[in-house]
Amino acid sequence: MAPPHFTFSSAFMLGLMGLAFNRTHLLSALLCLECMMLALFLAISLWTLQLTSTNFTATPMFLLAFSACEAAAGLALMVASARTHGTDRLQNLNLLQC
Repeated sequence: MAPPHFTFSSAFMLGLMGLAFNRTHLLSALLCLECMMLALFLAISLWTLQLTSTNFTATPMFLLAFSACEAAAGLALMVASARTHGTDRLQNLNLLQC
């Protein structure tokens, strides 16, 4: 496995493991999701550079735009839950209550 591929796959796996094992605060879960999206963005960007084709050049930009929208929605959710529940701990959130 080439060093860039190993780096991006290990960054993605570290973000996934952080999301799976460290679920105490909503902010840490959002940071792990952003780490995973950044690893995917870098991997797809390098892949399009290696292909030297213009067919896939817009794909990293779509992924980056999706990542920014996901971050904005996650931070808005965190602010809303901190205002209503007083904390961003995931154990205090009950999704069944309106």
